[in-house]
Amino acid sequence: MAAKHAKPKFSESQVSEMVKRLFSLTPSEIRSLPSYDDQNFYVAPIQGGEYVLKIMNSEDSKNLTIIEVQTYAMSFLHQHGLPAQTAVPTTSGQFMSLEEMDCGYGHQKYLVRLLTYLPGVTISKVPLTPKLLYETGKTAARMDEILRKMEHPHLSILQRENFIWSLSNVVLLEAYVNVLDGDPLQPVVKSVIHHYKTSVDPKRSNFRKCINHGDFNDLNVLVQPDNNDGYKISGILDFGDMNSGYYIHELAIAIMYMMTEHPEPIEVGGPVLAGWESILPLNEAEKDCLYFLVLSRFCQSLVLARYSVTLHPENAEYLMISSKRGVHILRKLWELGKEHVEKVWFQSAALLRD
Repeated sequence: MAAKHAKPKFSESQVSEMVKRLFSLTPSEIRSLPSYDDQNFYVAPIQGGEYVLKIMNSEDSKNLTIIEVQTYAMSFLHQHGLPAQTAVPTTSGQFMSLEEMDCGYGHQKYLVRLLTYLPGVTISKVPLTPKLLYETGKTAARMDEILRKMEHPHLSILQRENFIWSLSNVVLLEAYVNVLDGDPLQPVVKSVIHHYKTSVDPKRSNFRKCINHGDFNDLNVLVQPDNNDGYKISGILDFGDMNSGYYIHELAIAIMYMMTEHPEPIEVGGPVLAGWESILPLNEAEKDCLYFLVLSRFCQSLVLARYSVTLHPENAEYLMISSKRGVHILRKLWELGKEHVEKVWFQSAALLRD
């Protein structure tokens, strides 16, 4: 999460000038796109094509190496047949540029990339059929399987030890739970963190390691109509949360966010799990921890969104998107309990595999 004065505030005229100067493209259309910590613009140049100009916040812009690895990962996935964006080189052949600008907090440097535009709408906009959920799980597993094969001289930078959004670091939420003071949800969040410490942490040595996208959510997955009156996945966005993690983390994250978009959230786990296991079957430790990892991600999302609103009240609506329904789903999953939820997920997944 970016600090209070780190988010860029570039105007459309500044963006137009930057695109011309850095990429020799003349925008005929520019429009702002939503973003958590950064600034994103849709750019359609008169020369043709469609792009997204991504301006990183000033804090993340200091971490050039990790952004280089993320940009490489996107290209690597694209080369292996997954629909990820790729960066367009500047006229001097660089895939990113540091731009200095005063956005109201003095001169700061912001990292700029021009990425290919992927067609489609976010998966949040379409009905989440069992077939599409299966495809979501399968795509997430394929992605992690490909990323595991990736080589890069700076790969070790993805060992983000204190990264607050990593499912390896759920205990770090304890420093933020005071934002829920007086909220009836606080005891649930504290209990989930306790179970994470006692039930998940001891089994971590049995999880299989990989590189996680880390934010395979309902706004980062794009879909397009297929030829059978359904939808197919047409894009994977936003690699800013990439970290060295575990296969089971990616699956838990995908299930959690798809639940926030489904009228019957508990029905989501089975199809996503079945799609995932068509590529990467879970081992016993991973199966046993899935429930608490999904709940842990709900806790991360709810607590950190609440905290971010205190930093950026102007972005309250965007920041609280998955939070609104998430509160009800977390409470329901907690009330139903591990045994019941696992039974629903694993039985449903087994039926879809038969």
